[in-house]
Amino acid sequence: MNDDFREQGPRRVGQVKEVTSLSNPIVKDIKALSLKKARDETKSFMAEGLKLVIDALDLGWTIKVLVYSKAGRGKPLVEKVAARTVAAGGLVLEVSDKVMSAITRRDNPQMVAGVFEQRFRALKDVQLGKDETWVALDRVRDPGNLGTIIRTADASGASGVILIGDCTDPFSLETVRATMGSLFAMPLVKTSVEEFVRWKAKCGGQVVATHLAGAVDYRTIDYKRKPVVVLMGNEQSGLPDELAREADALARIPQAGRADSLNLAVATGVMLFEARRHLLALGEVK
Repeated sequence: MNDDFREQGPRRVGQVKEVTSLSNPIVKDIKALSLKKARDETKSFMAEGLKLVIDALDLGWTIKVLVYSKAGRGKPLVEKVAARTVAAGGLVLEVSDKVMSAITRRDNPQMVAGVFEQRFRALKDVQLGKDETWVALDRVRDPGNLGTIIRTADASGASGVILIGDCTDPFSLETVRATMGSLFAMPLVKTSVEEFVRWKAKCGGQVVATHLAGAVDYRTIDYKRKPVVVLMGNEQSGLPDELAREADALARIPQAGRADSLNLAVATGVMLFEARRHLLALGEVK
């Protein structure tokens, strides 16, 4: 990886590099972020859109590179974000439309994209507070599902998302897009089944899991008595027994019609909004 991309030193405010070549080393490094190996090596990922970049900066995420197309030149918000990036030690690139399309893999890309440092929280540091709700996902494999769940968790007022086992990468381009910016507002935890089981034993919350063998209607569970961890299984195989055993309640969502199952993201949304129903009111919409 290019040194400019890996290590961002202090830069003179207002410095911008103009790039028009797809063979530029920094452009190659940014394009490589479509691969998990490159994201893991650099602990970086890309997010598209001016609003997302502004939200990420406002929430304290570390920006490494800001990329904007020539159409953004002179626009006050783009100039402001560029100044913030340089002040934070990041690199600013003004690129051609051809380069922007190659970076984002889109024919009509956003005018602005940012490369950010990945951020995970350790499970041992997660302490469940009053009225908190977390989502725990076992081996979620679909990037669209994960992104939608992160977005839904944010919308419901949940406190974060726990990824158990071999989950899809929350920082893939597809997942980041599906979160619609909620990625920056939702703490993420990566953990193993064993660590989750140990944490559950002393977390002070109640784990409510959806399960085919669940005999309880999800609407009959008392979600008010303790903080809640909504535990959801893999898209194909559901929850393994070792996790199902840890649940304080096994729930089912009643269904009618010919469909034999719900999409994972939809089912998670149904569970989340039921778990938080007593905490949500339309008057709180911002």
